[in-house]
Amino acid sequence: MTKQLPNVAPEHRLTTDDQLDAIYGEPVGGAVTKEIDHINAPYRLFVEKAPFVIVASCGPEGLDCTPRGDPAGFVRVVDEHTVLLPDRRGNNRIDTLRNLVRDPRISLLFLIPGVGETLRINGTAEIVTDPDLLASFEMQGKLPRSVIVTHVDRVYFQCPKALIRSRLWDPETQVTRSELPTSGQIQRAIQGAKFDAEEYDRAYPQRIKETIY
Repeated sequence: MTKQLPNVAPEHRLTTDDQLDAIYGEPVGGAVTKEIDHINAPYRLFVEKAPFVIVASCGPEGLDCTPRGDPAGFVRVVDEHTVLLPDRRGNNRIDTLRNLVRDPRISLLFLIPGVGETLRINGTAEIVTDPDLLASFEMQGKLPRSVIVTHVDRVYFQCPKALIRSRLWDPETQVTRSELPTSGQIQRAIQGAKFDAEEYDRAYPQRIKETIY
């Protein structure tokens, strides 16, 4: 059961559709009409220009949301109802894949640097290892271990309000990496003082180069 925020009166908790409708009202017209059940020509351009997609899935253990990236066009549009996403080398947790083999529902959120609008694709997925298909996604001599095939149910684009408010692509809002703890420091905070954070960080750039694909 989800824990509730203390000191919030029951009448101030929204728990039904009717309560939500009373506060938010009807959807803006365009928010409904822009949703379609296939990838049309304009939406296809959003997919092909995106070098980054966030993949959401769910399974018995809960939800998962993971970033995926490659040169623009790495998510391949096969037809109006099918897109392919290569599963590149990672940390082998494969939370997304474990979810999908048990619950095929998937959601993709595409982002394009400098563009305020985002594109969503919702559908169902299957994981395939066809050798010819894997070979078609070769990058730097390396093949993905599998390809996520998404069968499209719904497609719609989101207006740029969130990215405008966050100034996501504004260079003036960029955070210097040194303002945040390093990967090694994060590991040491979790594993304890014996973890060699300095050595971990020293070797990290080379490790990324060797394992990027």
